[in-house]
Amino acid sequence: MPATRNLCAQLPLDLHQRVCEAREQSGLTTAQYITNLLIEYYEMKKNGGNTTMANNNTRTLAFQIDEALFQRIKAHLERESARTGRKLTQREFVLGLIEEALDAAERLQEEAGVGPCETQLGEDAPQDPDAIDQGGVAPCEGEEGLPDNQGE
Repeated sequence: MPATRNLCAQLPLDLHQRVCEAREQSGLTTAQYITNLLIEYYEMKKNGGNTTMANNNTRTLAFQIDEALFQRIKAHLERESARTGRKLTQREFVLGLIEEALDAAERLQEEAGVGPCETQLGEDAPQDPDAIDQGGVAPCEGEEGLPDNQGE
C-alpha cells in the first residue's frame, strides 16, 4: 500500500451533502471516494477536460428525441430534483427507466417459464434463418458458432 497523508478541507454545506450522498450511493469509504474523485479529476484535466472510458466496461447509448418530449423530461427532472432535494440527472433518469423496463420484462419471462436467452419467437415475428436454431429460439448474444450444448 502506498504511503498516505491526510487532506482536510472546509466545504460549503450543500457541497458536503452532495458528496456524502454520492459517497453513500457508491458504497465506498470517504477516503476511497475522495481519492477516486481526485484521480478522475486529474485524469480528466490531463485529457483536456475529456473523460476517457478506455478502461471502463461501458458503452454509449445515444439517440435523438422530439423537442416536446425533451422539454417534458427536463420539467420532470426539475420537479423531481425539487421534490427530493437532490439533482436528478438525465443519465440517472434514463438508466432508471431502462432498468425498470428490463426488470419487468425479465419477470414476465420468468413467470412464463422462459429464460432470458430463450425468448420464443412468435409466428408473426420476422425470422432470420441464420439467427434461429431448430427450436425457433433466438440465440443469446455471443452464442453464435457454439456447439448446441455449449450455449446453455
